[in-house]
Amino acid sequence: MRTVEPADAGELAEALREAASRRQSIRVAGARSKDAAGGPLDQADVEISTRRLNRVLAYDPNDLTISVEAGLPWAQFSALLAERGQMAPLDPPFAGRATVGGILAANSAGPRRRLYGTARDMLIGMRFATLEGRIVESGGMVVKNVAGLDLARLMIGSFGTLAVIVSANFRLYPVPRCWRTFVREFGALAPAMTERDRLLASPLQPAALDLLNPAAARRLGYERYLLAVEAGGSEAVLARYRGELPGWRELDEEEASRLWEGVREFIPSFLGSHPRAAVVRVSTTLAGLGRLLDGVEAPAVARAGSGVAWAHFESSREAEAFAREAAARGYPAVVEFSAPEAKTGAALWPKPGPDFALMERLKEHFDPHRLLNRGRLYGRI
Repeated sequence: MRTVEPADAGELAEALREAASRRQSIRVAGARSKDAAGGPLDQADVEISTRRLNRVLAYDPNDLTISVEAGLPWAQFSALLAERGQMAPLDPPFAGRATVGGILAANSAGPRRRLYGTARDMLIGMRFATLEGRIVESGGMVVKNVAGLDLARLMIGSFGTLAVIVSANFRLYPVPRCWRTFVREFGALAPAMTERDRLLASPLQPAALDLLNPAAARRLGYERYLLAVEAGGSEAVLARYRGELPGWRELDEEEASRLWEGVREFIPSFLGSHPRAAVVRVSTTLAGLGRLLDGVEAPAVARAGSGVAWAHFESSREAEAFAREAAARGYPAVVEFSAPEAKTGAALWPKPGPDFALMERLKEHFDPHRLLNRGRLYGRI
């Protein structure tokens, strides 16, 4: 396999055009931090890397906007923003190794999704390169500028199967004056869900609200069902949390940092400790989360304020069986992560939804010969 490392957007677009004109299959890569994500890494004729596209193109701290190239490491991006007291609060897994483009292509997000949303909520513009050798620009550098942004949003979560992200423009957020974390353990799932419901019905608007079952909590030093809340703001705001959360324990800064690092990096940690491991992502409603988690003995971590959960298994066979069962019960489910050598094509996504036909039409439009990242969208595209 030939590897190409373009130095700029024009070179990347030309590399795509040249490979496509020869009907060569193409693998797109950044830091390759998420080779375990998505579908099989099929052998390709050419690998095109975004590693050298790692520049900050524009940054206006006063307007809370920034434009960066896709190959910029997320850790470097976050450190730059922190110097100005700002953030792009995706807090994704694999944050120490991942690139901006890879995070967008995989639609990665972490616990702060509860308040800040996902990449689609933070993106205000994008440039991407097509197999025709064109650079398409969508959106801009103004937060309210949404012209063409829907086209860019197609690239988020597409695993590079449509085009290649060249650069991205983000709206930023000021870092809150203070962060505080509150936790509470429960001996059973039902009271944990009741307390979750009470919190969601309260005036509180936490940045993160996560639920870990006992198997997951034990990996982070706890014993039972664990509800964890992260809140940011002034001391007056945080005092309100203390008043609204009787029976909860407020963590000191060190324990809070350790907890959220463990939650954010739960998937990489689990994969690292179990060579044949696989992780299933299941989406449900807030009301349905308790039914989904009831009886799950494998380590499970849920965004309790949004209804997305991850169940972690020591083998792909167990994960695929759980995904099939969840899909049969009506839950959208995919085997989101598994060892590259254990991926088994369409079994990773047992029951695509009604919008899958649209996805296939988009693939036909952008990549009619199916050259880009074959099979990466959970073995289906």
